[in-house]
Amino acid sequence: MQNEKHQSAIKASYFSIFGNAALAIVKGVTGFFGNSYALIADAIESTTDVFASLLVLLGLRYSARPADENHPYGHGRVEPLVTFAVVGFLVVSATIIVIESIENIQTPHKVPKPYTLLVLGAIIIIKEVFYRFINKKSDETKSTSLKADAWHHRSDAITSLLAFVGISIALVMGKGYETADDWAALFASGFILFNAYLIMRPALGEIMDEHLYDDLIEEIREISKRVPGVIETEKCFVRKTGMTFHVDLHVVVDGELTVNKGHEIAHDLKNTLLEELPDIADILIHVEPHNLEETRKD
Repeated sequence: MQNEKHQSAIKASYFSIFGNAALAIVKGVTGFFGNSYALIADAIESTTDVFASLLVLLGLRYSARPADENHPYGHGRVEPLVTFAVVGFLVVSATIIVIESIENIQTPHKVPKPYTLLVLGAIIIIKEVFYRFINKKSDETKSTSLKADAWHHRSDAITSLLAFVGISIALVMGKGYETADDWAALFASGFILFNAYLIMRPALGEIMDEHLYDDLIEEIREISKRVPGVIETEKCFVRKTGMTFHVDLHVVVDGELTVNKGHEIAHDLKNTLLEELPDIADILIHVEPHNLEETRKD
C-alpha cells in the first residue's frame, strides 16, 4: 500500500517537472518577443519550479527507503525538509521578480503584444488543472512535499492571472501604461511570498510534531473499542513521518488479567489498527489496568 502511494506521488512529480519545463519555455519565448516582462517573470518562476519539482522527486524517492539501524522511524522526515527547500525556491523567484520589475518600471519600453493575452489565458487554465491534479495526489498520498509542489502550480496560475490583468490594462489604456504588466509582476511576487508561508506552515508543524490529526485519533479510538479486552483508550499521540504516521496509544484493560493476556490484547489491537488504517506505519501500545487506583492503595 505504502509503495503504491510512493509510486503515485513520484509519477505526479514527473508530471510537474515536464509540465513546468514546457511552460517555462513557452512563457519565456512569448514574453521576449511579445514585450511582456510579466510573462518573462512567469517564465522565471516556472524555471525555479522545475528545480523545486526535481527536489520533490528526490525527496520522495529517498523517503521511500525502509527503516534501518540509523533511521528506525524510516526516512519520511526528508519530506518536510524538501518542502522548506521548495519554499526557498519560491522566495528566491519572488525576490528576482521584485528586482527585475522595479528595474523595468523605471525603463521605458513597448506595450506588450496582444497575442500574449491568448498565451496567458491558456497558461492560467493549464496551471489550475496542474494544481488540482497534484493537490489531489498529495491528499491521496499524504505527501507534504507534493502539496508544496501543488501550491507552486497555484501560485503560478495567480501570477499569470495578474500578468493577464496588467497586459490588458496596458493594451486598453495605451501610451503611458506600458509598465502595467511590470506592476502586475511586482504584485504577483507578493502572492508568491504569501503562498510560500502557506506551504511552509504545515511542514513546520510536521517537523515539530504538532497536534494536527484529531480525525485520525478519533478513528483509532473507535476501532480500539471494538477489540475484545479493550475497555477504553487514554492518551493517543500521533506524529507524521513522510506519508505515514507513528502512534503512541495507552489502552485500559481489566487489571486482574495476566501479563500474557494483556500482551495478547495489545497485539490484537495493534494488528487490527494496522489492518484498518494502512496509513499507520507503526504503533506503540501501553497497557493500563482498569483498577489501577485500587491496586495502588493495596
